[in-house]
Formats: sequence, C-alpha cells, structure tokens
Amino acid sequence: MSDATGLLEMAISITFVALALGQIFSMVRLVIGPTAGDRILALDTMVINAIGLVVVLGIHQGVQIYFEVSLLIAMLGFVSTVALARFVLRGDIIE
Repeated sequence: MSDATGLLEMAISITFVALALGQIFSMVRLVIGPTAGDRILALDTMVINAIGLVVVLGIHQGVQIYFEVSLLIAMLGFVSTVALARFVLRGDIIE
C-alpha cells in the first residue's frame, strides 16, 4: 500500500511543478505579449492553470471544498475572458 501512496505523492508533486511552470510561462506571455489577443489568451491559460492547481491541492489534502472552488474559478474565468475579448473587439461589453 505504501508504494501506491508514494507514487501518488510523486505524481502530485510533478503535477504541482508542471502547473506552476505553466503559470509562470503564462505570466511571461501576459507581460511581453505583443498583441491584446496574446494577453487575453495568457489570462485564460492562467485561469486554467489556477483551476488545475486548486484541483491538485484538493486531491493532495483530501478536501472536497477545493473542487467547488475550482468550479467557481472556472465560471468567473469564462465570463471574464468573454467580457475582455468583447471589450477589445468592440470597445464595450454591454450594448
């Protein structure tokens, strides 16, 4: 049983590192992105990475509330991405 637990802990550690690197690379793209579209895509990728980090943290700690938090982050991330893209394209959010 300890081999499976050790393997799970190692997989969770590797996942944390991969998602953290993805978050850092997205932040770099957000800062140096040449166009507004690149910055919007970087923000959307950061939301996805944040969802992944919250879910993996929930798996690591064994707490189910993190999964509900990830659903809230997903909803807010989708709405904010759509609003920002619409603002960039049209200049307003609500017509």
